[in-house]
Amino acid sequence: MSRLAKKPITIKGTAVTVAGGVLTVTGSKGTLTKRVHPSVSIAIDETGAIVSPKDSSRLAKALTGTFASHVKNMIEGVEVPFVKKLILEGVGYRMELKGKELILTVGFSHTVPLTIPEDVTALLEKNALTLSSPNKESVGQFAANVRRVKPPEPYLGKGIHYSDEVVRRKQGKKAV
Repeated sequence: MSRLAKKPITIKGTAVTVAGGVLTVTGSKGTLTKRVHPSVSIAIDETGAIVSPKDSSRLAKALTGTFASHVKNMIEGVEVPFVKKLILEGVGYRMELKGKELILTVGFSHTVPLTIPEDVTALLEKNALTLSSPNKESVGQFAANVRRVKPPEPYLGKGIHYSDEVVRRKQGKKAV
């Protein structure tokens, strides 16, 4: 069983309920819900949330740590939203917000429109895109989808990369 699931997850300033196989976490920044796998049980008491396997199967033991991490991230996210920052580098490359759509112009013959998920808020400042959401999965997945459009290349560093990502640069051709 997971080491993470052996300790109770502390609940501070949030309301956590489990009813009918659905976990609901409510906090100051929003409400998150997640369907709980039938092999895992989540109990709420005064010490916190306790995640345990319902049987001794390998799947139940593996999912115990996964759901403990999900519960911890949900409790964290409804108090302080998760933030991802992406930076666009390259001459002529642009990002544009139109309603709930992000339009990328990154050197292709066409623009690339991406629909922003409902729970993610996007803020654009020059060439930096800041994404925030109480749901860690959705903000991380959308940031990965944006980066996948034009990942940074190693010679000139052009493309979309995370703000804390280090792009390893190659030397290029040498003159003989």
